[in-house]
Amino acid sequence: MARLAAFDMDGTLLLPTHQLGKETLETLHALQQRNVILAFATGRHLLDMQVIRTQITLPAWLITGNGTRIHDPQSNQLYGCDLPADVAEQVMRTRWETPAAIHLFTDEGWFTDKPLPGALEAHSLSGFSYQLCDLQQMSGNNITKICFIAPHEMLLALQEELQQALGARATICFSAWDCLEVLPTGCHKGAALARLCEHLDLPLAECMAFGDAMNDREMLEQVGKGFVMGNAMHQLKAALPHLPVIGHCETQAVSHYLNHWLTTPHLDYSPKG
Repeated sequence: MARLAAFDMDGTLLLPTHQLGKETLETLHALQQRNVILAFATGRHLLDMQVIRTQITLPAWLITGNGTRIHDPQSNQLYGCDLPADVAEQVMRTRWETPAAIHLFTDEGWFTDKPLPGALEAHSLSGFSYQLCDLQQMSGNNITKICFIAPHEMLLALQEELQQALGARATICFSAWDCLEVLPTGCHKGAALARLCEHLDLPLAECMAFGDAMNDREMLEQVGKGFVMGNAMHQLKAALPHLPVIGHCETQAVSHYLNHWLTTPHLDYSPKG
């Protein structure tokens, strides 16, 4: 039996409206009652996730910023990692061949220089929002990650530019179809979950995890049971063809699978939706 369950949020645990479904919330509480440790592993900011965790009244561990931070259920920091200042400065100051909007994240919040109201829809549950500022005046110190938002085709070209410019000095990955992130080297959800399991003296083989984007890859491939969402990026499905694909986030497929696992683990699972 799995002793820890790790969940990506957007496109996985949350509905397409970025809300938490009633059935999903009930299932999470059922897991807690069975003494399964809960971990939310997300690209979202700590300040965002703290509000959500309080609203759903679950003592979950938080892996935020795509693995740049780990906090316990009481919000004590277990681990933190920032981009090297010179890498952050280079990404911030370079004129990249893209119209993508650039977003910076620090422990204090989310910063950008151009309004992007559509991006706030994903944070309606918590009310978390960006702060408008002159990014050229910001220091490269204490930046956890840098995110570019644009249509996928534009970001593919930018990904090549960033990889050529930064090399091994940063990790670059898609956290969504329209979101490309620059993270500290070796910093991802998989590494963060491994650190958490070491802290808990828990083998990764006794964990399960669910995800839908390329930033979930390392986490899904190293746990005992990794599950790919039916609505996942095709790149993730291609990278992890050996993992089971469950249903769509809009049908609360994570809840559907876990209810089966909790009640009839001896029967074969049939995805819903």
